[in-house]
Amino acid sequence: MPTRVLVPSGVLGLGFDRQALQRGVANRPDIICIDGGSTDSGPFSLGAGVSKYSRAATKSEWRDLMRARAEAGVPLVIGTAGTCGADATVDWMYDITLELAEELGQSLKIARLYSSQPAERVIAALATGRIRPLDPAPPISAEKIAGLANIVALAGAEQVQAALATGADIVIAGRTTDTATISALPLLRGDHPGGAWHGAKIAECGALCSTYPTSGVIQVDFDADGFTVEPLAETAACTPHSVSAHMLYENSDPYQLYEPGGYLDVRGARYSALDERRVRVEGSRWVKGTYTVKLEGARVSGYQTTILAILRNERYVKGARAWVERLSAFLEGEIRSRMGLEPGEAYTLEFRLIGVDGALGSQENRVGDPVEVGVLGIVTASSQAEAAEIGKLINPFVLHYPLTDHEELPTFAFPYSPAQSDRGALYEFALNHVMELDDPMSAFRLVVTEVAHGPAR
Repeated sequence: MPTRVLVPSGVLGLGFDRQALQRGVANRPDIICIDGGSTDSGPFSLGAGVSKYSRAATKSEWRDLMRARAEAGVPLVIGTAGTCGADATVDWMYDITLELAEELGQSLKIARLYSSQPAERVIAALATGRIRPLDPAPPISAEKIAGLANIVALAGAEQVQAALATGADIVIAGRTTDTATISALPLLRGDHPGGAWHGAKIAECGALCSTYPTSGVIQVDFDADGFTVEPLAETAACTPHSVSAHMLYENSDPYQLYEPGGYLDVRGARYSALDERRVRVEGSRWVKGTYTVKLEGARVSGYQTTILAILRNERYVKGARAWVERLSAFLEGEIRSRMGLEPGEAYTLEFRLIGVDGALGSQENRVGDPVEVGVLGIVTASSQAEAAEIGKLINPFVLHYPLTDHEELPTFAFPYSPAQSDRGALYEFALNHVMELDDPMSAFRLVVTEVAHGPAR
């Protein structure tokens, strides 16, 4: 049975073309799906259990999508709610939905799909050999798992299908694979499985598979043989090149994509332009395998304080690297003598030269002629109090330390006061493994709630 999926954007909170969304609603989709996040911005969101995106922006866009859902009369699904998909961010998204339901006068059935994993479940799976590492994977043990701040499992199509089976108007899912929300309904309705997974991969970032990536809105039609993808912004187009290239996006293998229960193989896929805007794809295969879900976990690895200074004196700009090396050696001695701390054991102090090699460090192979250089000092210690104390200790030297012994003290620029800022906990990813499940829902839970603020849905 053909299935039409409307994807408003690559992620909620990034924006989309409102007129294109209206075109999508007018085209009578069977479901509206959008992603809520990823690991792109690092481990902080998962570790802290908070969203990267503005609540105001999220609520504004979700309002438009809830209105679109009501007009289309179809389910609205968000995956990886609140950036990381932890239970706390599912609840954050649920609170926004409740606010909007009241403001919009909507009566709704809302399904929440929770993906967080208790450490005890993961430890038990490890003990029974049901967890295996991906490459690269950090070493794990029961003790390390117990020390993680948050653990999530990536839901696949089966868990989203279970949520849809409740008759929910809105599904707020915890951590899911990027493709799960889009593939769920086409697979449930018997569309081509290779086409369902492949089309979901192409559409998961919205209009990124088109010539106008920031327009957001994409429509995908799934059927028994494959799928057809079309951007809905007036000036956007999909081409065989733009569509096929998206298999390279966030994927180490452009021909295979692993999901819970198997993998997508696109080596036989054929991409054909139906016209100037639409692309037809057939020939993708879904290969079944053992049912596993990927695990992600984050832990606190320290606490940070940063300090920022700006060098503008031509001599110091040209000698910035030498100055930082001299300053670092001096500060190591000061911290040892005044605080009794050894570098590498109790703390780390790193300087990054913005405008010189701030991104690549020692791997930088380009040389420029900057007018000024930003000096970013990053202190990492076992407690925030200790990191802050080191930040205060190094402050006057970052402001005044000379390039040589026998010269007057320089004065650099601090862009704000105080120059040092406490960043709080530093998180790191500590799981890159898969967990085998006998029942896809055994590691997930569903909660269904009905709210009444208007006429029956």
